[in-house]
Amino acid sequence: MARKPNYRFERQERERRKAEKKAAKAKAKAEKVGEDEAETPEVDGQATAEVEDADRG
Repeated sequence: MARKPNYRFERQERERRKAEKKAAKAKAKAEKVGEDEAETPEVDGQATAEVEDADRG
């Protein structure tokens, strides 16, 4: 005999898994952006400062 469906529980489980997946994607994206920001300003800041110094002198 087939089980009795519990639609509310099944829907809650689907939504919970979807929220976990969305949170994981957001966390990964935030970490990637954080890594990019941590690396890029140092390189660009130094390169920009050197170019500005060359223009002045």
